[in-house]
Amino acid sequence: MHLHILGICGTFMGGLALVARAAGHRVTGCDAGVYPPMSTQLREQGIDLIEGYGADQLALKPDLYVVGNVVSRGNPLMEAILDAGLPYVSGPQWLGEHALAGRHVLAVAGTHGKTTTSSMLAWILEHAGLRPNFLIGGVALDFGVSARYSREIPHFVIEADEYDTAFFDKRSKFVHYRPRTAILNNLEYDHADIFPDLAAIETQFHHLVRIVPGKGRLVVPARSPAIERVLACGCWSETVSFGEDGAWQAVPDGDARFTVLRDGTPAGMVDWALSGAHNRANALAALAAAEHAGVAPAAGIAALNAFQGVKRRMELRGTVRGVRVYDDFAHHPTAIATTLEGLRARVGGARILAVLEPRSNTMKLGTMAARLPDALGQADLVFCYGEAQGRHALGWDPAQVLAPLGGRATAWHDLDALVDAVAQAAREGDHVVVMSNGGFGGVHGRLLEALAAPGARP
Repeated sequence: MHLHILGICGTFMGGLALVARAAGHRVTGCDAGVYPPMSTQLREQGIDLIEGYGADQLALKPDLYVVGNVVSRGNPLMEAILDAGLPYVSGPQWLGEHALAGRHVLAVAGTHGKTTTSSMLAWILEHAGLRPNFLIGGVALDFGVSARYSREIPHFVIEADEYDTAFFDKRSKFVHYRPRTAILNNLEYDHADIFPDLAAIETQFHHLVRIVPGKGRLVVPARSPAIERVLACGCWSETVSFGEDGAWQAVPDGDARFTVLRDGTPAGMVDWALSGAHNRANALAALAAAEHAGVAPAAGIAALNAFQGVKRRMELRGTVRGVRVYDDFAHHPTAIATTLEGLRARVGGARILAVLEPRSNTMKLGTMAARLPDALGQADLVFCYGEAQGRHALGWDPAQVLAPLGGRATAWHDLDALVDAVAQAAREGDHVVVMSNGGFGGVHGRLLEALAAPGARP
């Protein structure tokens, strides 16, 4: 079957394309921006990519058009598909019906930590010899790819996003996945462009709970009022908790070591390179989910001790003149705070320079802008970037919002000027954390070049 995928360079749709190709389908695709790293992965798999959404793509005559949620009415290709009455389906529905059906699906949902927890879970199953299929919204360093698929493998780990499915299906993506094991990692307000309030997101999470079978398992945090409200609406599956007072607990021994307790009994020690309470919680959730797939806690812990992490999750991009530059995907105030708190615990009194691009739809709208000063509290200096105009322009004034931080924070509309300012402010021993859910104009490489230039301050 020939599938033509609209919006193919997004992390989910690109991963879906890799799954479809591995399943034996001919795959082509298009996007408004055909860009790496996803475009590189796709082309390496022999998938032809087209720039833009021209109606002339009907000439490809695929058997089915697979539509991503970046596509809306008015899109030239989508309008041509509708006018011609051609067959189309959403990406999540196609995946649920053609790749997930009949498998033990392990879905990882939550506002934060989905990619990291999915990567941990897939790696635990891999380390245990189960060789799982997976589709993750990032590149796990242990695998080097974001998706893998084989018809013969019964397990499938999937990052389960609550964002809407398509312009014609406003349910959350994860309702199409029908998991047997589901992690509800955390839950707070996000996606202000599609959800009016937290209650609306809780409703979608309960749709997910409703489709987990009686023999399935829900892995949930022990203390989460939002998830407790979701479960109170009805729960028909085994529930296993993690975190403080949970069935799975972590007892820290420094920032990168902790003992895992299973029902109060020590199960082993995790000793790895990851930092922060959030990563300990992610690990507990992954261990509890893997146990439901038959992986004993000791085997899961051994896998975590070999876990390398995920690209763009506190990924060290380089060190120049004693200044370390990291790339992190944090874009929600809670994730920003967690990232900086984890780094602070690791580096002690060393200076942290936070370089932030509030680029997500929620942040552009300003729904959570007031939370940013507190979220950035662990940073010694803050450099906030927002486009002056264009589709990523902010609907609020970052200088005004960050005013409570005083002289520690500055706002920028010119990326070159921001890079120069960071390079001049940085000095030996500093840690520069770049936080964005987009490419941020390649700012990481530009910062490293600026720091290496003659006359740079460090």
